[in-house]
Amino acid sequence: MEMDVEFEGFLRRSNLADNTIKAYLYAVKQYCSRYEKVTKSNLQKYKLFLLENYKPKTVNLRIRAVNCYLEAIGKEKLALSSVKVQQKTYLENVISDADYMYFKECLRRDGEWFWYFVIRFMAATGARVSELVQIKAEHVQTGYLDLYSKGGKIRRIYIPSALREEAMQWIKYRGIESGFLFLNRSGDRITTRGIAGQLKKFAVRYGIPVEVVYPHSFRHRFA
Repeated sequence: MEMDVEFEGFLRRSNLADNTIKAYLYAVKQYCSRYEKVTKSNLQKYKLFLLENYKPKTVNLRIRAVNCYLEAIGKEKLALSSVKVQQKTYLENVISDADYMYFKECLRRDGEWFWYFVIRFMAATGARVSELVQIKAEHVQTGYLDLYSKGGKIRRIYIPSALREEAMQWIKYRGIESGFLFLNRSGDRITTRGIAGQLKKFAVRYGIPVEVVYPHSFRHRFA
């Protein structure tokens, strides 16, 4: 991915402000210094690099810059998606999109698959932590879990197909044919307190604000 005057000309023809042009040129130079070619894989790596090192607003600025370059060279199909910027509302202590993605990637990188799926299931299904520990391999296979309340009402938790496929590979790797997924070292269902405590430890390890890393925070990602 070469940086040249043609891209600057493209930006100026787009009537962008000088400060924006400078920011875009810097972002593309940064990409060039890290990767030799424009590929989907390299672009995703760059996005992860941004998420690990910058705030969401800066991440989105760099992404817009790279997408602009992709447009200039006719590779719009490789455009990167932006990340959500957490607004300061009553959900101020909810994990942001950038931190959630970063958390997932860190867990994947370190092979912490158990905890990767803990946060994936809560975020993708909206399950409470007390419901999470009731999920079995059979529920992943069927795609949903039915929970019965004291009043006899049924709460059905659906498991999205993408998560099902990913989780089934993990289940197969672990050799689980049936039963609960989230067990402690003693073979018992892990406690809600145990989950909350371990998530805090990971937050410290990965430099994520501890106050936004707690089970219910991930449920807010469910829509």
